[in-house]
Amino acid sequence: MAAISIAPNFHWKCKHTWRRASKNTLWCLAGCSIGDFGTILFFQLTGIPWPVWAIMSLAIVNGILTSIAFETIILSKQMALKLAFRTAIGMSLISMVAMEAAMNIVDVLLTGGAVLTWWVLPIMLVAGFLTPLPYNYWRLKALNKACH
Repeated sequence: MAAISIAPNFHWKCKHTWRRASKNTLWCLAGCSIGDFGTILFFQLTGIPWPVWAIMSLAIVNGILTSIAFETIILSKQMALKLAFRTAIGMSLISMVAMEAAMNIVDVLLTGGAVLTWWVLPIMLVAGFLTPLPYNYWRLKALNKACH
């Protein structure tokens, strides 16, 4: 296993890196939200009686898949489609899972289940943005790795 080389001058004070990490996180949040919210809304509207854990697990998977698709479309304007897809797949799975888990935990804690309401959506989005942001900053600053 190769050792990870971290920049010796790493710090949390770089405004440029925070802006870039925020932009990357917002794009990921947009993609993840489409699949996540769509899945929860589908079960909410159809009334299919799946357990909350199953709906939320499916929402996480669908959120990650739509994020990859969304990133592929965005990146395909800058590079070949095949390379755009590989780049989107290479995004940090840790960041996407953390984002999805935060959004769904907030939903369950505040609504008691897999329920979308007008007041829970902004809270879910804030949690989904803030949770992976420090990791995304670290990944950019220490490892110089990002999807954009």
